[in-house]
Amino acid sequence: MFPDEQSCREDFRRVREREGVVCKKCGGTKHYWKSDKECFECKSCHFRTSLRSGTVMENSNLPFRYWLTAIAFMSTTKKSISALELQRELGHKRYEPIWLMLHKIRSVLGKRDSLYELSNYIELDEGFFESVSSKEKNEDEGSKRGRGSHRQSRVLVAVESKPIDKKSKPAKYKYKPDAKVGYIKMIVLDDLRADSISTGLKGCLHREAIVRTDGYKGYSKLKEQIKEHQVYRTFDKEVLEKTFPWVHTAISNAKRLFLGIHHSIKDCYMQNYLNEYCYKFNRRYFGQSLFDRFMVAAVTNVPYKNRFNYG
Repeated sequence: MFPDEQSCREDFRRVREREGVVCKKCGGTKHYWKSDKECFECKSCHFRTSLRSGTVMENSNLPFRYWLTAIAFMSTTKKSISALELQRELGHKRYEPIWLMLHKIRSVLGKRDSLYELSNYIELDEGFFESVSSKEKNEDEGSKRGRGSHRQSRVLVAVESKPIDKKSKPAKYKYKPDAKVGYIKMIVLDDLRADSISTGLKGCLHREAIVRTDGYKGYSKLKEQIKEHQVYRTFDKEVLEKTFPWVHTAISNAKRLFLGIHHSIKDCYMQNYLNEYCYKFNRRYFGQSLFDRFMVAAVTNVPYKNRFNYG
């Protein structure tokens, strides 16, 4: 599809023109392409916008073909690709620019998903992901170990889980949960206090949503944001599996994916890796069109919300 640098530039311009270019000076949306300068010019104020400006490629000197190759690998692989592997594929001498490019792409994927809200029935739980602390701490100085230690990132995980009728479920799915999984969100928090959880979930849940959680006290302020908060205070494994069939699966799958691709993840970059995981999960049925959705996320910054149709 893209045999050279020029073909990559032309496709990137095509996507930008289709999604719309917004003038940074006057906010105008009508532009024409100046082929001699290779930039867009506003029809109102004649302000010029470069092909990279306002996109994930802004302030980057890497070739367009690098970016499209990275997007292709990220969108076509079921799991992901490490920066070192992509560096070998591209034949680039330095590791750092490739690593930064991947994180910029993951960042815009998170911005795209932040435009949407979860609705209906939602399972909510916290997960602890192994990470390397960006702050120097001495284990011998009394820092906490185990669950919630500084070696773990605290992640709030919300999963849409719509109950289904057991009678209508096909026989081959009889061992599957009695709920259909929808979209997911994963949010890294500094702590799991009630105020932090309430702030982290702001703009993530629809007002009419029904949220299910365990008896953790940090969820005490959820009722201020949603229609109904259902609390299940039990340690019965069978009850928990029926009540939270998907949130624990999402957490364990993300942990396994990270272990298989990345040697270690710094806590300050954990959100970017979770952005990629959630973005691809929410569009798991898109097939080959997932590349196009990555391209849309790379070129747009549209301030709108739509909780029903992920795009």
